[in-house]
Amino acid sequence: MNRSHRHGAGSGCLGTMEVKSKFGAEFRRFSLERSKPGKFEEFYGLLQHVHKIPNVDVLVGYADIHGDLLPINNDDNYHKAVSTANPLLRIFIQKKGCVLEHSKNNVRMHCLKTL
Repeated sequence: MNRSHRHGAGSGCLGTMEVKSKFGAEFRRFSLERSKPGKFEEFYGLLQHVHKIPNVDVLVGYADIHGDLLPINNDDNYHKAVSTANPLLRIFIQKKGCVLEHSKNNVRMHCLKTL
């Protein structure tokens, strides 16, 4: 998987896809090569690295073209997310055991407290 950092107008290059990921209240942006997105496990590791959560088990989802939140948990639905991203792939990350509430203009995470 080829990963690059965002540099101004370079993100509009043919074959480059912008990714905007959200974990909690933090957003991160980076670019991926659309023609070589790699495997889901590599993307999962990249998200953990970018958000500085290397040892946190998370669930990954994306907003499709209709605004619906769909899961990304294997190579097939990861590649589907990449192929439908136009021009931006919106990623939502949540800790396992948490629930995302998704509306058209807002995404909120509620976590279950452990005893």
